[in-house]
Amino acid sequence: MTLLVQISDPHFGTEQAPVVAALTRLVHQLSPELVVLSGDITQRATRRQFAAAQRFVNELGAVHVLAIPGNHDIPLFDPFARFLHPYANYRRAFGSALEPRFETPDLLVLGVNTTRPARHKHGEISTAQIDAVAAQLQRATPLQLRVVVTHQPVHVIRKQDFTNLLRGHEAAVRAWSSAGVDIIMGGHIHLPHVRPLRERFLDLPRAVWSVQAGTAVSTRIRDNVPNSINVLRCSPTPPMTCEIERWDFASTAGQFARVTAETLQPDRSDA
Repeated sequence: MTLLVQISDPHFGTEQAPVVAALTRLVHQLSPELVVLSGDITQRATRRQFAAAQRFVNELGAVHVLAIPGNHDIPLFDPFARFLHPYANYRRAFGSALEPRFETPDLLVLGVNTTRPARHKHGEISTAQIDAVAAQLQRATPLQLRVVVTHQPVHVIRKQDFTNLLRGHEAAVRAWSSAGVDIIMGGHIHLPHVRPLRERFLDLPRAVWSVQAGTAVSTRIRDNVPNSINVLRCSPTPPMTCEIERWDFASTAGQFARVTAETLQPDRSDA
């Protein structure tokens, strides 16, 4: 059984200490194979905020962490730093890889850097990035759950969020679907959902799901959706099945609790 925890948009610098403590306890309790940090790890990309994020990761113990930057992880108010060394503080905390990869016999997770220093908040993906991810997906085995992580979403469910869609997302979704992706994880909009991408792309060659996470520990919640994370449990035994759980922070109890669960069956018809 593969167990993965998705934490998005913690925005360290606006974190709430009780929520951070509760999330740390939950990760220890779940003991996942991998924790995914899907961007906007900090609020303003300062050394102090990245240090706080790094302390949080260290407190998780020996768990593997795959992190990608979000638009908030590039300095906004320092043009010199933004355009000459935009990822310096990020790399100091999380290493040099902006597009990390995690692989086991049952799992392949590919991080994609969709941030651009020339853009304030909108994300973008290039043809070269799309092709590089597709090539890695094509080499995956039928037993591996195949996950791609972007910060900006490839699917939204509210009209007002259309402007937040990843630039180039349609070409990416189609190419990655053909190459064998199962799940595309994202954050950015602070609104969780699990949706089949055939809602928007009716002619996709295979089933793919969009899995969006809320904001994990920040005060920057939206539409009264509480702090939340996603937990993915997947059994590789044919037929492969995956359960995506949403865990929300309950302030009265001071802990995260599971509130929804959706079961997916990855498409292995071409295996």
